[in-house]
Parts: sequence; C-alpha cells; structure tokens
Amino acid sequence: MKIPLMWKPSASTRNLQKRANIISLIRNFFADRNVLEVETPYMSRYTITDINLVPFQTYFTTSDKLQKVNLWMITSPEYHMKRLLASGIGSIYQICHSFRNQELGSNHNPEFTILEWYRPGYDMYLMINEVSQLFKKILMCKSTESLSYEEAFLMYLNINPFEANKNQLLNIAKNFNATELIDADCSYDTLLQILFMLGIEPQIGQKKPVFIYHFPSGQAGLAKISKSNPLVSERFEAYYKGVELANGFCELTDATEQKKRFEQDNIYRKLHNMPQYLLDNYLLQALSHGMPDCTGVAIGIDRLIMVALQANTLSEVIAFPFDRC
Repeated sequence: MKIPLMWKPSASTRNLQKRANIISLIRNFFADRNVLEVETPYMSRYTITDINLVPFQTYFTTSDKLQKVNLWMITSPEYHMKRLLASGIGSIYQICHSFRNQELGSNHNPEFTILEWYRPGYDMYLMINEVSQLFKKILMCKSTESLSYEEAFLMYLNINPFEANKNQLLNIAKNFNATELIDADCSYDTLLQILFMLGIEPQIGQKKPVFIYHFPSGQAGLAKISKSNPLVSERFEAYYKGVELANGFCELTDATEQKKRFEQDNIYRKLHNMPQYLLDNYLLQALSHGMPDCTGVAIGIDRLIMVALQANTLSEVIAFPFDRC
C-alpha cells in the first residue's frame, strides 16, 4: 500500500485553480450588485452560545506577561458583520476562514472558508432568489426549487411537523434506527432535527438545489419569528446533492429578544453540563443602537466548490485539510 506524502496538498493543482476561479466568480457576482466586500477579525472577545457549536479558544498575553485576555476563534463572521450593519454600512459580504471544534469528516473541516452576506431591505424570499442566482452561476444549474419545512415533512415522512405529537415522531425515528441519537429528555425540536437529517436531507436536492424555508420557531436561532405564523421562523437552508450549502434568515434586530435567546442557550448548556459563555455585549449594544431590517445568509465555500467540481470530499478542494495542517 502506497503511503501518501503528507507534506503535499491533498487537492490537485487543477482543483485549486478551479477553486480560485470560483472564488473570483463570487467576487464578481457581488461587485455587479454593488455589495461591499468587508474584512472583520478572526478572533473575538466573545463567542456564540449556540448549543450546536463548539468554539476554539485562545488568549492574548501582554509582553510583560502580567495580563492575559481570553479570545475565541470565530465560528462565523456574523456578529462582527452585524455591528457593521448597525453602523449604517449598507449591503456587505465577506469571504473568510471560520473555525468550529469537534467537526471533522468528508463534509467538515475544523477550519473552513465561509461566504456570508447581508442585504438591508431584503425579505427571506428576495434572499432565496439571490442565492439561487449565485447557485446558477457557480453550479451551472438551470433552476432551483423551494419547499416549506412543513411541505418537506408531509412529502417525505407523511407527517405534519407542527401537528404531530412526540410519540408519533419517536415512532418514525425507529424506522431510521435513530434510537441511539435520542436521549430520554430529547426535545420536540431535537426530534424534528433528527428526522429532517435522516429522513429528508438524503432525498432532497438531488437533481437541482432545493431551498427549505419556514423552519420551526424553536429552531429560529438568530432569525425573526414570522408575523403571519408564530409557529415558524423566517429562516431557510439550501441543499444540493445531499449536502447542506446555505443557511439564511431575516435577522433578529430586537436586542431584548436576542439577549433572551442567548440566556436560554446558556440555561440549556448548564442543564446539559456544557460550557456557558458570556453574552456578546458588543452585538447587543449594536442591536440596541439599531440594526436595519435585513436578511443574511452563510454558504460554506469549500462545500460549494466540492459540489461544483463533483468531488467526494472536502480534501479534494482544500490544499491542506486538518490531517495535513
């Protein structure tokens, strides 16, 4: 068996050239739309409370070694970009590296490249349309489709996620041998997420990218709750060839509600023996000052390129993934 030379890049020169071309196309896409490219820090004094993410921690030490400042590697540029939005900068985008611990696999690398952009005045549907236009340019697909979260559950699992009880969801989960993923205190929303991951994700977006929108309000994250239906949030995700490519939403602009959600995350973390984190006061102050109504979206560029080049793993489109860094 031939042992790979680990000093060499895992991606071919041809794929790295194509990667550079795709990133150039992305920048041209936003230049044509007068969206400003910005740069924000890779380190932050605060980190996320999101219960599904594990951040990397580091620290700064003064030259006299008398002061030590805890810092966190960003899991996305979202919080810094929202501070720019609150300052009145207008439509912005960023291509940068982000860092997430405990995420490694064919579709995951702890350090990854992310594309994130924000559009003041856009609703969820306008942003879905813009993401669709970008996909057509990069993925060379002729069309995309959209399904509500409810429609997806009815179509693929024959159940309404907003009407089913917990026992009904547990029974469906048994069909996917998902019992090892379900704790005794598993919440309704967690059950929905497991069923979506196992029963819906593998089936959608095989022929063309599909957008799933109006996720349950319990999965809102930093998204607004729909004014017309409090059961759903103004949030969407995009999938293609079995890969999640995008996560976007109408941004929550209410500082009080945002603080409440952060605190709820920390309560969950405490109950489940997870680390609790300081709330990002810079972000909360920016929201209190006033952030314009806007919609934002994040796309994993490595995944996008992987799908565009019909590669099987991220290591085929990243020069030095985790095992070679």
